[in-house]
Amino acid sequence: MSESDPIAALAATDPKKVSREEFVSLLEAASEVAASETEVDLSSLEPEQFARLISRASDEQLRDVMDRPELAERILDELFRRMGEHYRSDKAKSTEAVVRWRINLDGSTSQDSDDESGVLRYECVLSGGTCTVSKTPEHEPRATVMLGPVELLKLASSNASAPMLFMTGKLKVAGDVGFAAGLTKLFQIPKA
Repeated sequence: MSESDPIAALAATDPKKVSREEFVSLLEAASEVAASETEVDLSSLEPEQFARLISRASDEQLRDVMDRPELAERILDELFRRMGEHYRSDKAKSTEAVVRWRINLDGSTSQDSDDESGVLRYECVLSGGTCTVSKTPEHEPRATVMLGPVELLKLASSNASAPMLFMTGKLKVAGDVGFAAGLTKLFQIPKA
């Protein structure tokens, strides 16, 4: 791995050719550099490179990464930060809505627990042709999407289908299910 640019090393990695531990170490190194004051950050990883990493990684490798809460949060923060860049205002037309995302780091879709540790929340406000993301819920949601972090990574990289995740119980929706069913059409989702 390139010590001067762990993001480039990560982008050049084929997860099928490294162990679970090596995969986690690569993502940790890239994430630590991204969180530091250096000029390298996770945003330098192109969306197509990210999609390729996810498509080539095993479920076990992805779970190992997401089992580390700080690393999972950094990766998901970057994923949600990019949602605004990938929002398709041409498809959204006059869409005005708030979507809440509940990511249970344990992989469940439950919302019944009083224990909120291990839960990351994001709010996307779709308004005026833009998507603004916040980690602080401030608006009444039209839909709340609940899923695990591995499923979200796969969904956001064209490696999973929202309807299939929904039908298998790996994705749940509270609120306007019809609206939530069309959410992926509002974003340019990278492909590997």
